[in-house]
Amino acid sequence: MEKLTVASPETNSADLVAENLAALQTLFPELITEGPDGVAVNIDVLKALVGDKTVSDADEKYGLNWHGKRRARQLALTPSTGTLRPCPEDSVDWDTTQNLMIEGDNLEVLKLLQKSYAGKVKLIYIDPPYNTGKDFVYPDNFHDNIKNYLELTGQTGEGGKRLSSNTEASGRFHTDWLNMLYPRLRLARNLLREDGVICISIDDAEVANLRKVCDDIFGEENHLATIVWQKRYVSNVTAQWLSDMHDFILVYAKSRGAVKVNSWARTEEQLEAYKNPDGDARGEWRAQDLSASKPYSAGQFTIEGPTGLCFDPPPNRYWRCNKEKFEGWRDDNRIWWGVNKNARPMLKAFLSEVEGGTTPHTWWEHEFAGHNKEATLEVKQLFNGDAPFDTPKPVKLMRRLLEVFCSTNDLVMDFFCGSGAFGHGVWDFNAKCDSQMRSILVQLPEPTDRKDYATIADITKERLRRAGKKIRDENPLFAGDLGFRVFKLDSTNILEWDPDRDKIAETLEASIEHLKTDRTEQDILFELLLKLGLDLCVPIKTKKVEGSVKHIHDLHSIGGGSLLVCLSKAILQLDVELVALALVSWHQELKPAGDTTVVFRDSAFADDVAKSNITAILQQHGIETVRSL
Repeated sequence: MEKLTVASPETNSADLVAENLAALQTLFPELITEGPDGVAVNIDVLKALVGDKTVSDADEKYGLNWHGKRRARQLALTPSTGTLRPCPEDSVDWDTTQNLMIEGDNLEVLKLLQKSYAGKVKLIYIDPPYNTGKDFVYPDNFHDNIKNYLELTGQTGEGGKRLSSNTEASGRFHTDWLNMLYPRLRLARNLLREDGVICISIDDAEVANLRKVCDDIFGEENHLATIVWQKRYVSNVTAQWLSDMHDFILVYAKSRGAVKVNSWARTEEQLEAYKNPDGDARGEWRAQDLSASKPYSAGQFTIEGPTGLCFDPPPNRYWRCNKEKFEGWRDDNRIWWGVNKNARPMLKAFLSEVEGGTTPHTWWEHEFAGHNKEATLEVKQLFNGDAPFDTPKPVKLMRRLLEVFCSTNDLVMDFFCGSGAFGHGVWDFNAKCDSQMRSILVQLPEPTDRKDYATIADITKERLRRAGKKIRDENPLFAGDLGFRVFKLDSTNILEWDPDRDKIAETLEASIEHLKTDRTEQDILFELLLKLGLDLCVPIKTKKVEGSVKHIHDLHSIGGGSLLVCLSKAILQLDVELVALALVSWHQELKPAGDTTVVFRDSAFADDVAKSNITAILQQHGIETVRSL
């Protein structure tokens, strides 16, 4: 029976460095060599493989560079040893919901989600700090991210330290912001599906830098668009120079060629352009210009109209078709010559032949996508006139993004979720479109100055509760998911081996129990899900087995039997066969499609004999993978 420890690959978050090295070794075995600190990439071999001239000098390389970029890249590759602890008491519809709301530093949370959600997210929307000089920047310049996070949020030590503003006086204004955002975006890319997109709200202060960072991470070729969103509809009279009326939303694809953009439904104004003045049996149509600006040699010819008038393309333009194509359109009554048959020819575009709606564009005015004042009013309405969050985004803006890039059952994410406007927007979209989109929200429990909501994460959860109730009340026939499971970032449930060499006997005795004593069975179960790459909303079933001396053993089946878990603190020799056969029977009943892993608490067994016996019984019945924690 293999023992899982805090340092084992199964219980750490994904080791991206090891995965990258393995991928390189598979492609180019000669590239990997031994270095002073273990395996390394041989740069000389790399130059030979790709051609020496293609490896540029870092000092002269085109792109955005700043102090700390290399460390920011390494930070994204460093595995997390934290975990996410379940909080059913803070959740809504815990047993049935497929939505997640996670409290914690999003850098660590993104690391922890790598195994379970890599390549599964269709759309990521984030509204990170704009770096205006008032926003805080997550401090990533520490050795132990989990320890720092617990201190920062008042869970250990003195704690509750408020994050300071990133002012220009620090001398690291742009550097600190870039070092904060870079590793998070690298990790976010891994979570996207091949046809996935990320949408990032930003203002003028950092849009140029953000564009370069995204070019670096996603590839310049994967920039789909920069949306200009009109966030205000009235000029700011206190503006020092020009009133700032818009924000940007940068849109990048993981793989541009795989992305499908949904059309917008035509507006009443657009539909009014379709008429049928000649009573064509194919229905309403609108006239399109028959000329185009793109040079086309076959498009240079003279057209003779029904009254004998002749028409050439306008200066510096060409007919959009050749002569044969035009004659086909003419014979099919697709050319409009005007009421008197003597006007310049136009092409009839029939509404019945147009697929879908119109192509989305990048100018999103406030009537279409909401504005800042509307967003604040939405929060006030939910909180009975109070506005506990200063800079929300409007629900309509969130819904518009979903309309363009998503479909019914997609998984979407926001790891700077603030007040929860994106989660609110997902539910609003689902209710209006009878959709079943799932969401993952992440928010740092940054302390506030309020007595009713101690952290911003508390505001997020309360907004979601109220928004869900409001949507349910307004849409009584909607039976969709308006709940969410809450998890909180914490240190791992597994004790790390850290011996005190001066007190080795006491250390050994204290390490007999491999799991932290203040953690629940549910805590450990969900760490297993996370670290073995299972969805945090996967179905979990529990059976009770009565052992000797009235000892009750809880058996857990996860994912239809793909994972079977017994975390009893003690499995007596008398109960070994009973527990093993109960697991075998359940496994045969569930009939999982793939292999099954069984996990026990390592300290539950009195000795290695009991551990070997239970492993042998399971393996005799076809369950080969047996682990202990």
